[in-house]
Amino acid sequence: MPVDLLKNKKIVLVSTVPYFMVTQLSFQIQYFASLGMDITVITSEGKELLELPQGDHIHVITINIPRKLEPWGDFKALLKLIDIFKKESFDILHSFTPKAGLLCAVAGWVAKIPLRFHTFTGQPWVTRKGFMRSMMRFSDRLIVQLMRHCYADSHSQCDFLIAEGIGDLSSISVIGRGSLGGVDTQRFSRSSVAERMNRKCKDNLDVADASCIYVYIGRMTVDKGLGELLSAFEHLYGDDPKVHLLLIGPVDDDGKKLMEQAKQQGNVHCLGYQEEPEHFLLIADVLCLPSYREGFGTVVIEAAAMGVPCIGSHIPGLVDAVENEVTGILIPVKDSESLYEAMRELSNDEQLRKKMGEAAHIRAVNWYDSKLMSESWESEYIRWFKS
Repeated sequence: MPVDLLKNKKIVLVSTVPYFMVTQLSFQIQYFASLGMDITVITSEGKELLELPQGDHIHVITINIPRKLEPWGDFKALLKLIDIFKKESFDILHSFTPKAGLLCAVAGWVAKIPLRFHTFTGQPWVTRKGFMRSMMRFSDRLIVQLMRHCYADSHSQCDFLIAEGIGDLSSISVIGRGSLGGVDTQRFSRSSVAERMNRKCKDNLDVADASCIYVYIGRMTVDKGLGELLSAFEHLYGDDPKVHLLLIGPVDDDGKKLMEQAKQQGNVHCLGYQEEPEHFLLIADVLCLPSYREGFGTVVIEAAAMGVPCIGSHIPGLVDAVENEVTGILIPVKDSESLYEAMRELSNDEQLRKKMGEAAHIRAVNWYDSKLMSESWESEYIRWFKS
């Protein structure tokens, strides 16, 4: 592999939120730096940035990129991006998250960055209607038109985008078997997480005698199916008061009411953002991700790497991350009753949980290891430089 082709090349990675960069791309940032590439990360301010590795080859620039539609804020962010792109003369631009994708598509085109890429990680417009849906769809089509190439982080999502007319097979593809950055199987490994953390987590949370521990990891927001999860768990808790639910992740504005509801429910633990979610996956029996939309669902393979099966929605993205009835259970979207039934089935069958967890672990290690994914990214970049 002609790695020298990438040495000293300048790449900029852009995301709207720092949480995304830390949880999804930390491994790739370090990997590209190890190749001798000069990495610049651009995202909004956030305490999570303290966790990003920095050094001679890794730089972080913060720009306020609004997640919601803010014409003046978006325009200011666009001008800042154009200014940075022109000054730095990057060889590669790679954007993630919808708003960053649109602004970078325009700014990268204006600044004439040679290789411009965007990875779609789930379409917010799937749950929208009317004018906002049309405008957001148009935004995605514009991204495809202005970028050199686009990627989807799962094959089912790629099929969906093409079917919806956002792009075609020549403009959107998938790297490897999918996922964004894969899973760091050294970090998310039961053997690498000390058993003392197992005891510490259980003692601190008072779940030592739990019959089954469910965990949700991600943003606390309506679109992640948090309302359905709380409803299903309340039903399950009525059957078995020894079940527990751990909620881990930052709270979005539209998730605040749901979190207030969660705090009133029995055996629901609202833990907020955690730098090391693997410590909680070590004590978890089942991951729940009843999302309305996903690009892939990285948390699914992180849990899988630690032998934790998943209950997820039967939607594009998650149908790639979860092999139904093998590594977990897929349920209809927005269906709290089906979610309850799946949770009850796994609560009552420890052997089934173990069997699915073992299958999930093998699949995650063989298919989605971060090193394999990083090497696939590397091959893609080299291919484009040669084209």
